[in-house]
Amino acid sequence: MTHRPTGEPLRPVRPHPVEPPDLWDRPPRPDQVDPAVLGALLHRHGWQRRGGAPGRYGRWTPPGPGGSGTSLLVPESRAFPDSEDLLGEALVALFRSGSPAARDVLLGLAVPSDEIRWWRDVPTGPVGASPWTVEERLRTAARQMLLAGALAVRGRAGYYGARHRGPAAASLDDVLVGAAPGGRQLTAFVPVSTGRPLAVRLHQALHAAREAVDYQRATGSPDAFDGAVGAGVSHELTAALMTLVRGTEGATVAVRWAPAAGVPDGCAATAEPVGFSPGDLPALRAAAARYLREEPAVPVRLTGAVVRMRRPGPRGDGTVRLRVLAGAEVPHVRMTLDEEAYRIAVHAHLVGLPVRVHGRLESRGGFRRLTGASGVVPVQVDEAERDRLKKSLKENLDFFGEACGGD
Repeated sequence: MTHRPTGEPLRPVRPHPVEPPDLWDRPPRPDQVDPAVLGALLHRHGWQRRGGAPGRYGRWTPPGPGGSGTSLLVPESRAFPDSEDLLGEALVALFRSGSPAARDVLLGLAVPSDEIRWWRDVPTGPVGASPWTVEERLRTAARQMLLAGALAVRGRAGYYGARHRGPAAASLDDVLVGAAPGGRQLTAFVPVSTGRPLAVRLHQALHAAREAVDYQRATGSPDAFDGAVGAGVSHELTAALMTLVRGTEGATVAVRWAPAAGVPDGCAATAEPVGFSPGDLPALRAAAARYLREEPAVPVRLTGAVVRMRRPGPRGDGTVRLRVLAGAEVPHVRMTLDEEAYRIAVHAHLVGLPVRVHGRLESRGGFRRLTGASGVVPVQVDEAERDRLKKSLKENLDFFGEACGGD
């Protein structure tokens, strides 16, 4: 056991981070809530209006057979003196309720969000429970679909591979999720402030995918999937739809706009849910394979830092891995260089400089491989970046053996 010498001052301890005020530890303030938005959210999440003074307030009861004992009086506007009090009482009652229907309403008030809802028609287990794998598949399909929508926001392509994947995944960090019991339904709350383009693109892509599937099933021609790329349909989206539908008797996806933000331009106020069935799987599978097969290579001029090198002997061609700094939407690429270009890459790495190279990003393998590499030259960078690259070299001592031909 090691003991600290007496009299030695204690090391300074990093202070514990101060948490920001929690949005969820109290009900929203009445002056922050639009009564019309509250009424719209109650209706959306299954609450029933059962009377009330017309034009003044409505009496709402929660969904389900046990909802008759609880009710909320919600004003329709702020035009009457007691509107603020009624609104405050309704918000406190929602906050104290433990029901998912109340939670979802409060979530829609705290963070104005477009809602994307998935539903799968699957058999339930004992007492309405579902197997673990059923809920896992629903969550996997939902995440794949959100990622496909986020990729489509950044550009249209039949197949993305590794392109845009990091920024697209990061854009999902603010999305909140609410799951219904039974593993059959899942709702994603996409904040309007950061995620509305994603919700709009996914809404358009789902309808385009449905139309393309219908066209292929009716005519046998996959041509409609070519035009659907412009609406956001891709290999990633069709793969997500297959995950959603497989093992079910049918699945639907619905996009509902945040009442506080209104309807986006070019979108219907009450869009119908989009449904897919097991009979659609052959068309979706064929489309996914076609997108993967036909996505063309992309000519690029990359700037990247050498992070790994390997060749079988002291001379000849070698393989280099670059961390991409500019020129492509992928984090890393691999390429094969001739002896002279490999020597240039080694020297650039030793002095802490990135290199620039021309070539074609091949779709096969997810746009992670550069072919036809040529014109390899070092690129000058500022001192801070150069020092960081040198530090990376020292932390990877096995690089020397690989760069010089050792395995």
